[in-house]
Amino acid sequence: MAIARLTSKGQITIPKVVRNTLRLHTGDRLEFIVMQTGDVFIRPVTKKVDDVFGKLHKPGREPVSIEDMDSAIRHRIRASFK
Repeated sequence: MAIARLTSKGQITIPKVVRNTLRLHTGDRLEFIVMQTGDVFIRPVTKKVDDVFGKLHKPGREPVSIEDMDSAIRHRIRASFK
């Protein structure tokens, strides 16, 4: 079980085991879903394709191969499990 303490400013630190399970990183957004029973569910907010469309294009940037992209993704996934 993961437990967090609420600060006087209403902030909490999400325990590492929870951050790892949800694959959270600095700047990620979370949604809090309050049920009628009083239970609260927390889930990461995912972005829609329309929200990020065109964000990767920068004039003058060298093209990146699919292999390099796949390698970077694998590296990020491995790092998230450490």
